[in-house]
Amino acid sequence: MTTMRGTPGYLAPEWLSSVITEKVDVYSFGIVLLEILCGRKNFDQSQPEESWHLLSVFQKCWEQGTVLDIVDMSSEDMKMYVTEIMEMMKTASWCLQTDYTRRPSMSSVVMVLERGMNVESNLNYNFMDPKLPKNNSQEKDLTPIPPSVLSGPR
Repeated sequence: MTTMRGTPGYLAPEWLSSVITEKVDVYSFGIVLLEILCGRKNFDQSQPEESWHLLSVFQKCWEQGTVLDIVDMSSEDMKMYVTEIMEMMKTASWCLQTDYTRRPSMSSVVMVLERGMNVESNLNYNFMDPKLPKNNSQEKDLTPIPPSVLSGPR
């Protein structure tokens, strides 16, 4: 029996329905990547109330086409590598898909970071609407997965 453990704000939406897969860690990585790019915490009460939750700000910026506005541009490197930053924002978006079946494996994330693979192009930018995948085959998802499959070849 797996019980819910983790830091609020970093837990994948499927924890609410008790469908736990290897993709919960991918979701958490997406939150951390987003925090690094934006230079702020996932939940920050020092921001105006409508901006407390980084994920909702991120979603709003994708919808408005202003995603670079939330990037921490206090660093010269961030200003110089806008193309790479956009790729990392897409990587974070891929990791933050509410449907865990649409999230990449961590092996795929590593390949994207090493520039050996591209981010999926048909992403859902509605990060605040947790939904279970349509096939809802929880038995398959709860089967132990061998470490060789989880890490996969690089």
